[in-house]
Amino acid sequence: MASRGIAEVITGAVVLLVAAGFLGFAVAHSGRTASTGYDLTAKFDHIDGLNVGADVRIAGVKVGTVDAQRIDPATYLAVVTLKIGTGIEIPKDTSAEITSESLLGGKYLSLTPGADSVMLKPGQAITITQSAVSLEQLLGKFIFSVTSLNNSKPAGAPK
Repeated sequence: MASRGIAEVITGAVVLLVAAGFLGFAVAHSGRTASTGYDLTAKFDHIDGLNVGADVRIAGVKVGTVDAQRIDPATYLAVVTLKIGTGIEIPKDTSAEITSESLLGGKYLSLTPGADSVMLKPGQAITITQSAVSLEQLLGKFIFSVTSLNNSKPAGAPK
């Protein structure tokens, strides 16, 4: 009976070690590690669903991460700090847009480089921004407009 208990303990320990190994591998290869590079900022009306650690992409290729978020107390705009990878230069007239990966996926920041020959320097701001599109707001507007159309039909009109 005692040998059965020792075998169960050893099996449990092996399972825990394998699980810890998988966890360590997943964390090491998640792409969410601290990146090196330089910081830029961008201001948005709202950043629904954009989290710290989210990707910053140009043409679908990851070039950085969202490093921090805060509210500007003077303008009540969301200020997002981006860390752009070393070796990537961003033109001054670049635009930033918060985009969804899919209907159910997370959000990321998409940069569209401009044609300006002057590049942004560390600490400068991207001034052309487009906030996140809220699916809930779009559905609400659609339902409201359909309801308004149905209620505004003249009497005797087919439904």
